[in-house]
Amino acid sequence: MAKSALKSSLLARFRLNWNHLKSKLLMKYALSYILMFLIPLTAVTIFVYENAVKGLRVEIEQSNVNQLNQVKNTIDTRMVELQEISGRIAYDRHLTPYMVRHPYYSLEAIQALANYKASSSIAEDLFLYFHDDSNIYSYRGLADLNVAFNTLYQFEHWSPENIRQALNETRQPLMRPAENVTVNSRKESMLVMLVPVKPNDPFPYGTVVYLMKESKLTGVMDSILRNFSGSSYIFSATGEVLTANSHGVNLPKEELNTLSTLEPGIHSLELDGEQYSVVSVQSEENGWTYVTTMPSFQFFSRVAHVQTLILLVFCITVITGIAAALLLAKRQYHPIKDLMEFAKLRGSGNESLKLRNEWEWIRQTLHEYSARIDLQEPFVRNQCMLLLLKHGKPDDPEIEQMILSAGLRHPQGQDLYFSAILSWDNTVPGASSSHERHLLQEMLSNICLPGPDAQIFGVEFSAKDQFALIISLPGDEDGPVQSRMEQVIEAVQAVIREHSQLALSIGVGMAYRDLARLNQSFIEAAAALEHRMIRRSGQVTYFEQLTEPNPPAAENFWIPRKSMLKLEQSLKQGNEFVARQMIADTIDTIKDEPLQAGLLRCICFDLLNAFLRTASELGMDEVFADMPGLTSFETLEELESRLRSLATAICEQVERNTETGESTLMDDILAYVDQQFADYTLSLEHVALKFAISTSYLSRSFKEKTGSNFSQYIWQRRVDEVIRLLENTSAPLKEIIEQVGYLDAPNFIRKFKKETGLTPGQYRKDHALKGTAAKRPV
Repeated sequence: MAKSALKSSLLARFRLNWNHLKSKLLMKYALSYILMFLIPLTAVTIFVYENAVKGLRVEIEQSNVNQLNQVKNTIDTRMVELQEISGRIAYDRHLTPYMVRHPYYSLEAIQALANYKASSSIAEDLFLYFHDDSNIYSYRGLADLNVAFNTLYQFEHWSPENIRQALNETRQPLMRPAENVTVNSRKESMLVMLVPVKPNDPFPYGTVVYLMKESKLTGVMDSILRNFSGSSYIFSATGEVLTANSHGVNLPKEELNTLSTLEPGIHSLELDGEQYSVVSVQSEENGWTYVTTMPSFQFFSRVAHVQTLILLVFCITVITGIAAALLLAKRQYHPIKDLMEFAKLRGSGNESLKLRNEWEWIRQTLHEYSARIDLQEPFVRNQCMLLLLKHGKPDDPEIEQMILSAGLRHPQGQDLYFSAILSWDNTVPGASSSHERHLLQEMLSNICLPGPDAQIFGVEFSAKDQFALIISLPGDEDGPVQSRMEQVIEAVQAVIREHSQLALSIGVGMAYRDLARLNQSFIEAAAALEHRMIRRSGQVTYFEQLTEPNPPAAENFWIPRKSMLKLEQSLKQGNEFVARQMIADTIDTIKDEPLQAGLLRCICFDLLNAFLRTASELGMDEVFADMPGLTSFETLEELESRLRSLATAICEQVERNTETGESTLMDDILAYVDQQFADYTLSLEHVALKFAISTSYLSRSFKEKTGSNFSQYIWQRRVDEVIRLLENTSAPLKEIIEQVGYLDAPNFIRKFKKETGLTPGQYRKDHALKGTAAKRPV
């Protein structure tokens, strides 16, 4: 809501300033740049448009003419075949009137008719009729003429009397238009072709009758015209509609008459109130006219696409050019504007207030944005510093850059870094004032000390009534490091006493030159702070100065107290890296001492007791169930292995205890991953940084939560989304893969096929086939 309000405010301010812009020089600059690119661009666009659109239009028109000519040639070939069959029938000795009517030879005649009928791919049925005969002959045998055309074939508009007359009087090949014919109680649209025998004889003695389904002719046209979405017609030489494939568009009879009289070629006509593109060709064989009609907007859809594409590219180029012209104009005008502002500042203040400043809204926006950044900077810095204290310097370059940008100074690793922890003593009167503590924490977040040259950053962390400091010292200065550390802490105490009456204790860790070891200094500071229990409140405890009450003699060696404190504190903080390092250092120290077997075993059990004591404080009762296994070690190597296992278990328990108060943390992480899985920059490290937990804990907890590791889960979510998009959208495959956050499309396709057995394209096709089969009625 705040972002929306800020955006609306900025837009309103921009409009207000732009409306009052009175710089004519800036407008001249902009106009000159616009004209410099707009004039040549317009000329080039017109040239490209004329060539591309005209060429494409001619290509489309010629393609349709060629397809229609192919239809004409194919159907003419079929018609010529029928006439050739009629010629062969006329001269076939088995099909003379004598042979057909002969009781013995009629079977051969019927077989001959069957052969002729089979030799035609377009004839549905074939009849042979002899003039003034009451019978008609087909490949099925002899039939009465009335039975054949009253029972077997019943024409809707052609009566048996007219059929008999046509059979006896036809002298030239005749094609009747398609009409509905009832065949065995089933209606079909059929055409009839009558060919006299002998052909071209002025006195024929019979007629060959061909019956053809209209769907076969229209099927030939559709197969050649392919994706043609208009209507197609065949007109006879007299203008009758022999067959039509109108796709539901029924034209009036007057319009059909107009189509039948068209000259061959391409025409643009208005039919039934709509503009059509008409292609017409005429057959030289029989005088038939073949016509296709298509609404003009469909006929030139490809042309329209090219027009739209050219217009879109032109508009985008113009918009981009105008934006570039304005940008160049501003850059050109900027030095002059600076001079004008300088002149106004040097002039009277009243005049500068009256004049509108076109750059005022830019400066104001930057100021507001800077103010917002300043508000967010403490939270970002605290998060980065907390990451340093918990896990040391990260390996991720982006996170490291965030830490550097937070202001921590370490030029090329020359500085010294150490940590201090401030703890308020609640027993001191007035120390319970949370408001005073909050003000003190704000002051310590980033202070500059008047004395020593040091940088100090305050960090809030989870411990109650405690506040951590990260302190950086120049590494190239002379003087003992401990002395310089004490000067810094005394300066901090002086600032605290000056602004607050609260009594507090301070634990200070050791200084390191490597920023990656700052987490060890934090552990040491926590161990030093715990040591305050044996001292009075309000004191500073340095880990470096922790010593044994009575230093042991060489023959009475024991583990140094500092090492034990640091080890226990690393376990309590859940820092497994430091704990393992301390175990290794302690074991190495013991190995270097020539100890008797009894004393060595006591030292080992004391070390083991430190782990068991920490486990007991954390409530890890299961550890004590395996006491025989923990104590049955024979070598220091075995002890080190058991202590490492204990350290891992204890640190995991600390992690779990830390996250117990946030029971929905993994649910929040999972919801965030489900929302952001399509972001190709999503990684385990970034999620861990966002939720302020370690990558190892996140990886382990994520697998416990989902049953798969982080990368496997992201991959499965992306695969599921790709499958959903393949099933429900027609978007291109590359766009789908990029949409789910996978930039390497070939690698994704290989992995997808390995997992599903199909490529994404095959999966989409297979799903479409299954969907079609499911929708088909049983």
